[in-house]
Amino acid sequence: MFRSCKGRLGVKTIFLGAALLAYPCATFAQHGGGGGHIGGSAAGGGGLSGGNRATGIENKDDLRDFHQIMAVQASNEQKIAYAGMLQSTAVASTELKAFIEQTGKEHNAPELASHDKTLEDAIETARALNKKFLEGFSEAQKSGLKEITKRLTKSDSDLAQEAKVVDQEVETNAPVGQMLISAQNLDRALTSFQRAQVDLGEEMSIENPDGNSNVAYKLLPVKNSITVANQPMAITTSGVVSKGVEKGDQNTFAVELTTDVSDLQLTIADVLRAQLNKSDRCGERITIQTVALNPQPPASLAEVQLHFERWACFGRDTMNEMAEGSGMIEVKMTPAVGADGTFQLTALIGRIDAEGLVGELLRSGSLGETVRDQVAQSTLSILRQGVDFKSVLPPGARSYAQLQRAQFQGTGSGKLLVVLDGEIRVSDDKLAAITGALKGQSSPVQSSRPELTSR
Repeated sequence: MFRSCKGRLGVKTIFLGAALLAYPCATFAQHGGGGGHIGGSAAGGGGLSGGNRATGIENKDDLRDFHQIMAVQASNEQKIAYAGMLQSTAVASTELKAFIEQTGKEHNAPELASHDKTLEDAIETARALNKKFLEGFSEAQKSGLKEITKRLTKSDSDLAQEAKVVDQEVETNAPVGQMLISAQNLDRALTSFQRAQVDLGEEMSIENPDGNSNVAYKLLPVKNSITVANQPMAITTSGVVSKGVEKGDQNTFAVELTTDVSDLQLTIADVLRAQLNKSDRCGERITIQTVALNPQPPASLAEVQLHFERWACFGRDTMNEMAEGSGMIEVKMTPAVGADGTFQLTALIGRIDAEGLVGELLRSGSLGETVRDQVAQSTLSILRQGVDFKSVLPPGARSYAQLQRAQFQGTGSGKLLVVLDGEIRVSDDKLAAITGALKGQSSPVQSSRPELTSR
């Protein structure tokens, strides 16, 4: 499925290095203003400063290529994110092989559907991490990597389309032969996607020749099952821990965790109904009708549709409906990390679609604020129960870990993910213990790029 490859970047870098070593004086002469020179007439030589170069070799093009390469080089943080992105693609490739193997066996629709769901999740995670990596480019990288990024984006689109075809055929229980053909098309699309990622890494000088300098550990997934307002939810977190650069006497490991909170999208309406629905005999009556929770990276957007009534009582037996109406309110939630390292949310009211009294109460009255606060509080409570940054890590590493960044991400199908970035920092005397703990609770990834071999 894969082929061995070596990028042109290494050859170009060797060539440039050789050119600089072979003609150092010519290179320095380009910066020799203010009278500075090497080997000039004052030293008794013919001189290479100014315009009197005798080599006959023009170095401007080589230096321009050198500066272009340097401008698109990956930062240490990008190298770590790249390793995690590539690993997620490798996981998707493994799941696809398992799906193809299952498809070729005796037809078992429920089991095949289960494999398809696992494959779908793996592909969506790989695409989400790929998108996040590209969004982190500097302006120089966006410009210098435009062509390879365009090819990778095209491969991502093709992958999404082929995955959709496979999902539809599994849902409709298509003939086995047809599903095998579609799965093979998906295999080719995923291989193209993976190769484009590898080519991008080469362009960004992300190399790992000895396989040990940037060891990454794929953490075993942790599934938390919680119940909120009588609604069960399954929240699964997986991630990658990568050895980073040393900072003084400290050894650093970058932690990137991805949490699937799609169950929250399915149950948030019932949770809010339990919190907000009310039916006062003489007073307000609120009914939450629908709630749509969608990713809007780095935030998420809750769209709440509700019905409101206000009743008044006159005497013991007389009730009159004073006002009623329906409306929609958007609540935008942006994650953050508090000073104490805890996960937090900031909630803001967005678009409101309502008229009359309901519109007034949502825009400037207590109703809008109540909905905003309850959406945020319920979501935060669920995430804090189900998304624990440290619980995925080995026990011995948890006290050295610190959450640094948090954001919502989405997948091609609209599934909501929470991405948590942090760091483990330990002294030299603790390094062996932390490394051992990570090995014991993960599968190591010894290279930041897969080896590609031909079909």
